[in-house]
Amino acid sequence: VQLVESGGGLVQPGGSLRLSCAASGFTFSSYVMSWYRQAPGKERELVAAITSGSEISAGEMTNYADSVKGRFSISRDNAKNTVYLQMNSLKPEDTAVYYCNARFVLTNTDYWGQGTQVTVSS
Repeated sequence: VQLVESGGGLVQPGGSLRLSCAASGFTFSSYVMSWYRQAPGKERELVAAITSGSEISAGEMTNYADSVKGRFSISRDNAKNTVYLQMNSLKPEDTAVYYCNARFVLTNTDYWGQGTQVTVSS
């Protein structure tokens, strides 16, 4: 099982970044995919999540932390086994290591990526 994040870097306040997480080794389409972040000295927190769509007849559903609503957007491409996080209007407080997470809800099985650094600074 592998989750490989990419797209992090240094960006000025107000800028944008798009994170990607490429998954392999498990049935991607059956997993809830999420992005977490951890800033220095703080606990890891959920940023955004997207369901697989298979559990809910209404299709994919998303959830966001209040701090990023309206600025970040999570999406997934099940054909490419990839989840994305589009981050706009970035703020210095968005600086953190961003982690990709895959969860199979029925068994609470969790997989994590190695993380990618996002730094928002002028």
